[in-house]
Amino acid sequence: MTRFEVARIIGARSLQISLGAPLLIKEPEGEFNPIKIAQEEFKEIKVPMTIKRTMPSGEKVVIDIKVGVKQWLNKHSGGII
Repeated sequence: MTRFEVARIIGARSLQISLGAPLLIKEPEGEFNPIKIAQEEFKEIKVPMTIKRTMPSGEKVVIDIKVGVKQWLNKHSGGII
C-alpha cells in the first residue's frame, strides 16, 4: 500500500465514524475523536474497506486490505506515519 492509500483509508473511515457508523474497536475513554478511532482500527486490522487500483494498462486490481495493512505495519514498525 502507498501512503496515499493509507491516508485515504484513514480519512474515509473517520468520516464514516463521524457520521455514525458502528465502531469496530472498543470506544476509547474520554474525548470522541473519529481520526484516532480510525487509526486504531487500522492498527488492529479491522478496517472494513477494499482497495481498488487502476494500473497504467487500465487493468483494475483489488488489494486484500488485511494483507496490505499487515505489510504496511511491518514496514513502518507498527506506526501509521
